[in-house]
Amino acid sequence: MIIYIHGFGSSGFGGKATILREEFKDEIILPSLSNVPTLAIDTLEQLILLLKKYNENIYLMGSSLGGFYSIYLANKYNLKAVLINPAIYPYKTLSKVGTATNYYDLSTFECNENHLNSLKNFEVTTIKNQENFLVLLQKGDEVLDYKEALEKLPNAKSIVKEGGNHSFTNFEGCIEEIRNFFYGK
Repeated sequence: MIIYIHGFGSSGFGGKATILREEFKDEIILPSLSNVPTLAIDTLEQLILLLKKYNENIYLMGSSLGGFYSIYLANKYNLKAVLINPAIYPYKTLSKVGTATNYYDLSTFECNENHLNSLKNFEVTTIKNQENFLVLLQKGDEVLDYKEALEKLPNAKSIVKEGGNHSFTNFEGCIEEIRNFFYGK
């Protein structure tokens, strides 16, 4: 079972989530997570532990902030993960956000010092088993520096595409690569 972890201010109904729901159908869970990092991680850990009870093979896929969460969870539970333009240092990237708006339900929330500090608690300094990671990056990402992911995961399988943007242009074109990485098909 694949767990898709959306990015900051997004939801389980965003653009990539819609593509993934169509492509993976009943092989994927796409939760809409709390904006509070500790609550988001708690929800994801409960989901992982529940799936483990049923002997499910668990795979993670995270975009942006969801990539950061995926690194933490994959490292902790020794899971395979696909990272899509992952936020490597979100407590730096989000430090100037303040009031933010969810892109899908238009609700507002505060990204304050408590959020940033709790993100630091989930930072992984040494990533074990980097072969468990597929990193999908676009050089045209206007929010994050793609080189940070390459530096953090030097031994992971990485695909770096020219151009693009933070949303990851032509994400559909990576589905087969993702499928092969998870299932070895």
